[in-house]
Amino acid sequence: MELKRVVVTGLGALTPIGNTKDEYWDALLKGKSGAAPITYFDTEKFKTKFACELKNFVATDFLDRKEARKMDRFTQYAMVASDEAIADSNLNLDTINKLRVGVIWGAGIGGLETFQNEVLNFAAGDGTPRFNPFFIPKMIADIAPGNISIKNGFMGPNYTTVSACASSANAMIDALNYIRLGHCDVIVTGGSEAAVTIAGMGGFNAMHALSTRNESPETASRPFDGTRDGFVLGEGAGAIILEEYEHAKARGAKIYAEVLGGGMSSDAYHMTAPHPEGIGVIAVMKNCLENAGLKPEDVDHINTHGTSTPLGDVAELKAITEVFGDHAKNININSTKSMTGHLLGAAGAIESIASILAMEHGIVPPTINHTVVDERIDPSLNLTLNHPQKREIKVAMSNTFGFGGHNACVLFKKLD
Repeated sequence: MELKRVVVTGLGALTPIGNTKDEYWDALLKGKSGAAPITYFDTEKFKTKFACELKNFVATDFLDRKEARKMDRFTQYAMVASDEAIADSNLNLDTINKLRVGVIWGAGIGGLETFQNEVLNFAAGDGTPRFNPFFIPKMIADIAPGNISIKNGFMGPNYTTVSACASSANAMIDALNYIRLGHCDVIVTGGSEAAVTIAGMGGFNAMHALSTRNESPETASRPFDGTRDGFVLGEGAGAIILEEYEHAKARGAKIYAEVLGGGMSSDAYHMTAPHPEGIGVIAVMKNCLENAGLKPEDVDHINTHGTSTPLGDVAELKAITEVFGDHAKNININSTKSMTGHLLGAAGAIESIASILAMEHGIVPPTINHTVVDERIDPSLNLTLNHPQKREIKVAMSNTFGFGGHNACVLFKKLD
């Protein structure tokens, strides 16, 4: 069976450094940090008092007030980003076959704030179980793609992938394969997360996963830096329209890139720590290259998982050196989490968007906040430190890894 070609025809981004894809891209090139003191709740007793929250976002500017009240923030974010991506794709919703349009979405946690607030309200009461009737529909992770499909009438496959921080990358790979196999013409894919909450911050602090650089939040996310001390929690959504190539070509769609392949693997090592030699990461990149029919030397740019954790950054770069050999030094490597923080289940989507736009514009966004060399990192690697770098990018890779040892990798190619 000959596989269909799959292309990207629409993008939407709602991030801590920009509420549209254009704002997001502009901020990436400027090296803008999205980290700042938390405004959603009182952090006096928290070890970490900052995060990468959305800025100037009001859900009712985009959504009906009554409908917005029925949605957790992670669903609100999904709706806004997917609306932008659909509009960007110029799909004619009146003429396309909606039976062949699906929504495959990623969320690592889902409606954490909704769950938290309902339990707190119950605990503060008299023991009578008075729960909001929208509690369960607001909380469940699959409700975001459900709402996207209901609004637009998309009747193809509809579900959520949950693999912690790899969730939206897994969603993209599933979407790629549905279209490749001829089951769909178009799929809205990506991911959203809204974990900057009391429970989210408290839980990640308890794991010692977050940076505690409270005196300088804007410099706290510092992938590859010798003084990094943990990741910075972010929130938002990224949406990508994947479309069968001939379908896109027939309607004269703008094509951002072709999706050549996706890879998945498991570390099978530890709940939260990466394998120190990056065995699972080596496997996922090799799987992705094989799936795409590419050689290591074909890759020009890698947007790494690069969370700014002491163990993870080193393991990932070791794996890149192992897979790409001498060619590794010719690749522009970066981590846009240095600016957005870690969007958990939405990370793969927004970082893939950054890679796609880097190909389109011929410039790689920087890894900001690097000041101290880590002697455990190969100095010959080009980590695109502190300033964007111009270069032609024909093939870009995006890496995303999740707690539980879930690894996902996606490869994009610029069309000739």
